[in-house]
Amino acid sequence: MSATQNRPANRRREEARAAAERLRAEQARAARRSRTIAISVLVACLVLFGAVVAVILVSGDDGDDAAGGAVPSLDEVSAPAGATGDGAIPVGAAGVAGSTEGADPDAVVVSVYADYMCPFCGRFEEINAATLAEMREAGDVVVEYHPVSILDRLSSGTQYSTRAATAAALVADRSPEAFVAFNDVMFVDQPAENSEGLTDAQIADLAAGAGAAQAVVDAIADGSYLTGPDSFAPWVAALTGRAGEDLDQLATPAILVDGEPLDTDEYDWSQPGRLADAIEAARG
Repeated sequence: MSATQNRPANRRREEARAAAERLRAEQARAARRSRTIAISVLVACLVLFGAVVAVILVSGDDGDDAAGGAVPSLDEVSAPAGATGDGAIPVGAAGVAGSTEGADPDAVVVSVYADYMCPFCGRFEEINAATLAEMREAGDVVVEYHPVSILDRLSSGTQYSTRAATAAALVADRSPEAFVAFNDVMFVDQPAENSEGLTDAQIADLAAGAGAAQAVVDAIADGSYLTGPDSFAPWVAALTGRAGEDLDQLATPAILVDGEPLDTDEYDWSQPGRLADAIEAARG
């Protein structure tokens, strides 16, 4: 893909990030008026132990969803267009959700399991998103996104993880060219654990900034994306259950390189450049 072809997607991404930064600044001003020392200490503790809590939550669910019903399997629910059978949303060089167009035949597949409320996932994106985007646009990798929902219990009753992942699935299905930018800004404007998270209206604003179609923005804003036969909420529950089966431990972020868990002892993703080194090693 030429630099000229990449320009519209890059511009959408930058505009969406700018919108997210403005929204975050507004929220920060409001938070400063109401924040207390006790809440600050609690949030810091939750961030520190977020990954451990995630594992405990998954282990304690025993295959049931928050309402107490059985979690469906992926073959029982409607998936976003282009999603794989194991619950991934692949993105190739063209930057379109559900398409590997433009990827080299020997492109390395990088699978990213993330929860939009997980602070470690936000850190992963901050350090590695640009590198993954560059390698993807060059055709060297296909990125598979698994938007899981394991931190609903840390969103003060708003089910933020499920709402965020369901919104991402809707964008992937109805506005696939806006999915990568939407994923980016959802982490740029990531709420803290044990907060209420972003409202549907705020998520809709980010979707609009990422270039999603107006019908998608409206469905998120009015909450209709969470209910009815066209909702991808059951798919989010199913892919989260599948992820818990496929991985030894579902603690986010979970990174696989060509199907193998990233060796974080050798390739610590928190160190800039180490994920790229792991990808190059997989290429042989």
